[in-house]
Amino acid sequence: MAENKLTIIHTNLQKLLKSKMAALPRGFNETRFMQNAMAVLQDTKDIEKMEPKSVARTMLKGAFLGLDFFNKECYAIPYGNKLNFQTDYKGEIKLAKKYSLKKIADIYAKLVRSEDEFVEYIEHGKQYIDFKAKSFSDSDIIGVFAVCLYEDGSMLYETMSAEEVDHIRITYSKMPNGKMWKDSKGEATKKTCLRRLCKPIELEFDNIEQAQAYDDGGDAEFVEEAEYEAIPMPAAKEEPKQTKPLPELKPEPEKEPSALDQWSKLGLSEKDITEKFKILRQVRVEVTDDLASKHEIKNDGDLAAYFGFKALTPSEISKTDYDKIMYFLDKVKKGEI
Repeated sequence: MAENKLTIIHTNLQKLLKSKMAALPRGFNETRFMQNAMAVLQDTKDIEKMEPKSVARTMLKGAFLGLDFFNKECYAIPYGNKLNFQTDYKGEIKLAKKYSLKKIADIYAKLVRSEDEFVEYIEHGKQYIDFKAKSFSDSDIIGVFAVCLYEDGSMLYETMSAEEVDHIRITYSKMPNGKMWKDSKGEATKKTCLRRLCKPIELEFDNIEQAQAYDDGGDAEFVEEAEYEAIPMPAAKEEPKQTKPLPELKPEPEKEPSALDQWSKLGLSEKDITEKFKILRQVRVEVTDDLASKHEIKNDGDLAAYFGFKALTPSEISKTDYDKIMYFLDKVKKGEI
């Protein structure tokens, strides 16, 4: 039965890859990806219980980002009858280096253990960190830090205590006791810090599918459904039935079209929409200094939040809102606001 399911998944995945060819990264090796993906699925527990199309869609997310399941740059983690997509620490580094608007020389995260020496300080306005790890130490993890070194010599870094990481795991992770945290706590800890570091890093993906796959790869995207035991309720005491006039039926108000619906009605292709948002981000970068000094807007996330949105994506921002933001940036560029 498992072999039949794998055959169906293989066929579905091939069809999806062909239909989404334009969204795949340059130099994508379909043969190698298929071989590695199927090798991983063969060893996936209860694969025969999972819906083939949903499995294929999960694997497709790795293809969009050019990540390799077999080399553990990303994972397909079973939950119930579904597979969940999740990026690994190695995959996060690969994506940051590849898609950062500002060229990255190196980016990494390191665990800090109780026997290590770690100091962070600022001198003459510049940030510095010193780290001396005790070789081969397996003492308790007390924290983690992540560093991004740009080719121009500038640096970003992020630090988190073990308690802070655990708070994020318990509060925000939707699989706080999942396979990643149980089997690879160190890697999960580094990825948590690296994800936070990447928030101010400008990542420019080639298309909407890649951006969505990246968002889905975060640990907080996994939803773990709680199971509840049914509690029998006492039978309600019957009351005399009373006849009441039926309420007047009113038609439900029409739902407002989503931002994506508005874009699609314009007849624009995904490539056209992606190009428009690329232009928006480029304009934002051109006026970075003015935005930061006058409006405290330092990155795309800040700009989206300034207008009340979660992100600068077509799923969040309609054409009307897009025009408002471009008008705002134009005014900033001209020094009028």
